[in-house]
Amino acid sequence: MDGSTSRSLSIANPSETNLTATVLDLDQRTLLLTAANTGTGTSTSALAFASQLALMSAGAVLLIDGSSSSNGLSQQLGLNKLRGYTDLLFDEDTPPLAQDCVVHLSDQPFDVLPAGTWKRGRDRLDPERLRILLRQFAAYYRFVVIDGEAIYASADSLVIGTLVDGVILVVCAEETRWEVAQAAAQRLTQAGARLIGSVFNKRKYYMPKWLYDNL
Repeated sequence: MDGSTSRSLSIANPSETNLTATVLDLDQRTLLLTAANTGTGTSTSALAFASQLALMSAGAVLLIDGSSSSNGLSQQLGLNKLRGYTDLLFDEDTPPLAQDCVVHLSDQPFDVLPAGTWKRGRDRLDPERLRILLRQFAAYYRFVVIDGEAIYASADSLVIGTLVDGVILVVCAEETRWEVAQAAAQRLTQAGARLIGSVFNKRKYYMPKWLYDNL
């Protein structure tokens, strides 16, 4: 897997909980981060999560941009014009090789599979095609982290959730209603996904954070 790129990017730490300790085992290697609604900060959490996994584990980590957001992970990393995820899954005529789409980040401890350039339109995600792709990446990487679409924006995450080892639900503190987050979690579990935890973004601390950490 060749190719490299470099850019200045600040990776934020997860604001509420560190889930890396819960997934540092061989049974949870492919992981999906999703949220109930868009604008919850899933990409930020995915960046932080992949970074921590890479630093805490001995193996390589791949971060997949599975979101169609115009300001998503690939846009933030300057990789939005490269072939990637959608090309591998939806381009039937001239599909690229998976290893040719992976970008090695010289300034980050993980690799990235960009969102891709293929415009899928109304094409539905093929579970079997994605299963094969994830199996291929899992053979090379210790962890594969997917930055997924929001549950109520696309059916993709419900499909992906059944193919990965674990799903992490990203919740925007004080913006995501508890009932909405609970309903999204229920949809995931009913689809057959294994929900292993949640990340709280943008939490406001009404007392010093060090005091929260010691409560």
